[in-house]
Amino acid sequence: MATMADVARSAGVSVATVSHVLNDTRPVLPRTRQAVLDAIEELGYTPNTLARSLVTSRTRSIGLAVSAISNPYFTEILQGVEAAALEHGYSLLIADPHDDPGHERKVVQLLHERRVDGMIVAPSADPRDLVAYLGRHRVPAVFLDRILDVPEGGEAPRFDQVCAESAEPTTRLVTHLSGLGHRRIGLVAGRPGLSTTRERITGYRHGLAAAGLPYDERLLVHGDSEAAGGERAAAALLSLAVPPTALVTANNAMTIGALRALRDRGLSVPGDLALCCFDDFAWADLFSPGLTAVAQPSRELGTEAVRLLLERLAAPDRPVRALRLPCAFVHRTSCGCPEQPRQASARAHERNLP
Repeated sequence: MATMADVARSAGVSVATVSHVLNDTRPVLPRTRQAVLDAIEELGYTPNTLARSLVTSRTRSIGLAVSAISNPYFTEILQGVEAAALEHGYSLLIADPHDDPGHERKVVQLLHERRVDGMIVAPSADPRDLVAYLGRHRVPAVFLDRILDVPEGGEAPRFDQVCAESAEPTTRLVTHLSGLGHRRIGLVAGRPGLSTTRERITGYRHGLAAAGLPYDERLLVHGDSEAAGGERAAAALLSLAVPPTALVTANNAMTIGALRALRDRGLSVPGDLALCCFDDFAWADLFSPGLTAVAQPSRELGTEAVRLLLERLAAPDRPVRALRLPCAFVHRTSCGCPEQPRQASARAHERNLP
């Protein structure tokens, strides 16, 4: 098995220079770095990660704590995190807090005990214990997707944060439906306490106001960000004496639940009820009709979270940053609009494929 000394002899440099290349502990001339990397490749040298961590106090690992990893949205975020981490030579340890504050605190502690260099966390609806633990142990962390609000008169969050816009895209869904003539627009909202839920409710109310429509609290039901909850919420809205004629669902899981509720009642989209949803997903255009949706930049969120964390590791005292990434409006036909020309052309092409 090749050693660091073998790499040094092959590259014509000192063992210390090889160490600096492997650990990024000192600038090395590009041609020297390349000579070391070529020698590593030629000899098949594998660094001793444990020994390196003892020297550098770094494990080159990142902890990722996100709930509902099976959700396509978070799966795409995970892909972005993993790709960016690997690109910079970091491994990934993953845990699912199950959106439970107590369990969240436990899995974050377990990740910390594994000596990860930093963490990326999608916080629960009550992250007080999480924030206290990370702050007490001075763990470098980035909050992802769900952000921490600043209490009135309180201090700004001490952690970097990255999320997608939530309020304005939801407003756009509501105004789009109102522009089609709908006056009773329901919202299947997410889990109470989450920043995404609050912001999408805010966007919903702004959309109603912009359309000159009154806010009716009976038309807003929480679906707890899950398919079963979305089904219950949609069923409750459909059972109203005067049900909505259009519906906005605030995440992809609740969209699936709402569609089940409609199917069970023999109702069609958009014939009986127009539907717009927050979160686009890979098969949204395969539904009949295709789902009009807000698409979040999920992979980019993961990539940016890693970038913020690595910048924090490199400069622990730099100012805290909060990034918001824009979403895209994906116009299909579940809202009641006719199929767009490009979509119709693509479907015809698919039908003609052998």
